[in-house]
Amino acid sequence: MRILIIEDDPRLGPSLKKGLEGSHHAVDLLADGEDAVFMATSIPYDLVILDILLPGLSGFEVCRQLREQGKTMPILLLTALGEVEHRVKGLDLGADDYLTKPFAFSELEARVRALLRRGGPVSSATLQFMDITLDTRTHEVKRAERLIPLGNKEYALLEFFMRHPHQVLSRSMIVEHVWDGDTEHLSNVIDVYIRYLRRKLCNENEPNVIQTIRGSGYQLKEPL
Repeated sequence: MRILIIEDDPRLGPSLKKGLEGSHHAVDLLADGEDAVFMATSIPYDLVILDILLPGLSGFEVCRQLREQGKTMPILLLTALGEVEHRVKGLDLGADDYLTKPFAFSELEARVRALLRRGGPVSSATLQFMDITLDTRTHEVKRAERLIPLGNKEYALLEFFMRHPHQVLSRSMIVEHVWDGDTEHLSNVIDVYIRYLRRKLCNENEPNVIQTIRGSGYQLKEPL
């Protein structure tokens, strides 16, 4: 999933980015509130992690502007302000959750998983399609009882498909949510990773569940 972090701490921001990328997310990092509003209204992020104390626009103002512009992605506020009124203000402006600094990265990960579940049709930490299961906590993928080792992008690609079963996903949608580049330069890369994923998901007697929809993209669906 694609996540935007807005954090101006020169140590914390890169650390969060590295940690979430290690959990198979595509992550962009910004340190300025005005840049954050522009990016978050231009790219369909699945989640925004937003520090309150930012140079320029505060996190409160960024949150307010995003909601006023109709952006509905989950927003997780990071705050060093422990007072209840600050937390209430953020939630009233449209934030979905908050985390008080300092925090353990494992807690941030848990809140990210919860917000991503809340933002889509899936409410369980385990995604399932036919006999394929994906555990978003352990990153373990199985088909029936067979454990399937996946690389970071293969995992992120499968998670995106499993969060949107039966939906035709265009190359541009896949790039926006799984990679952080442009469709023109990544189109062939997507095709390669689809082949990798099909090969790992489907043994000789297992049907292919990722269908090519000519001229449109790909679809996770039951085989005919």
